[in-house]
Amino acid sequence: MGAIVSESITLRTYPFGEADLVVSLLTRDKGKLRGIAKRARKPRSPFGAGLERLCCSRMSYYQRENRELITLSGCEIIHSPFSMAGNYALGLGLDFVAEVAEQLLPAGVADERYYRLILAVTAHLEQQGEAGLWRAVTYYAFWAIRLSGFLPELRVSEEAWMLAREIAAKPIGDVSPLGWQKATHLDLRRFLIREIELHTERRLLTVPLLDAL
Repeated sequence: MGAIVSESITLRTYPFGEADLVVSLLTRDKGKLRGIAKRARKPRSPFGAGLERLCCSRMSYYQRENRELITLSGCEIIHSPFSMAGNYALGLGLDFVAEVAEQLLPAGVADERYYRLILAVTAHLEQQGEAGLWRAVTYYAFWAIRLSGFLPELRVSEEAWMLAREIAAKPIGDVSPLGWQKATHLDLRRFLIREIELHTERRLLTVPLLDAL
């Protein structure tokens, strides 16, 4: 069986044995998958930095019938958020994006829109830096629950409701900065995060860290 190559975004990795990693990744064509990356923790890993959180790459893997985990064999990096690695606040924003995707997305269900959402939010953080953090987090939280199919009636202030309408109608970079007064975006963001946590198995670990910024 030949290797399958899919464009993918790494969500999370877990140590496995002495040298391997269990990797959760979102592929563009097959949705969320989990696999074993053998020798990934060795100095001469065939994956390099391709398994870093939210790194976008062309991942090569083998998938056998009746096996839950795929076998990763290598990757070619398309884009890495390495430029944000030294910024704590931006790192938390990336962690939030990855954690929500890991908790919300079902396995093996492709969603091109969610894939492009992560790419757009990551690019916005990279371009805008900390000035774009709360816009990115709130925009992502809104679209995460909308694409997951459970966006409820928005029981928020009128200003936050108007901001949500603007988020729904515009790309992330075009959302007006006039709507990002602290009280407005906090009202909407906290409502959205409560809704996300209602649909996950546990509370999000990144949320209290973001709130402490």
